Amino acid sequence: MTAASIGNWTSIDGESEVIAPVRTLAIGLLLGSNLLGTTAQAEDHPPPIVVSLRNHQFFPAEIHVPTGKPAFLHVVNEDATPEEFEVRQLAIEKVIAAGGSGEVRLRPLGPGRYAFIGEFHADTATGTIIAE
Repeated sequence: MTAASIGNWTSIDGESEVIAPVRTLAIGLLLGSNLLGTTAQAEDHPPPIVVSLRNHQFFPAEIHVPTGKPAFLHVVNEDATPEEFEVRQLAIEKVIAAGGSGEVRLRPLGPGRYAFIGEFHADTATGTIIAE
């Protein structure tokens, strides 16, 4: 196998001098598109809002989210019993195991207040999502 060097390009028998720069360009475009995709994905998936359940109460009990954009909740159950995070207006139900956690995705919401409860302890585990 012989190699010939032309400027900064090196070709190997059977490969034209154009292949190496085209391959480099293709790899650069793929890497660049992955970086752009990551940025767009980060904008589509904001960091989760942490909601803790302790002594059958939610902390914070009032959660603020922007209107028109999805939001994500990371619900942490610090209690020794399971709890169901429920937002009836949005048809969301998620059982969180004792000592466990779970993710809840909120679709883009219109302005308003959305009540949530811990269905297994609805008398104490209550809160409100405020979209503004």
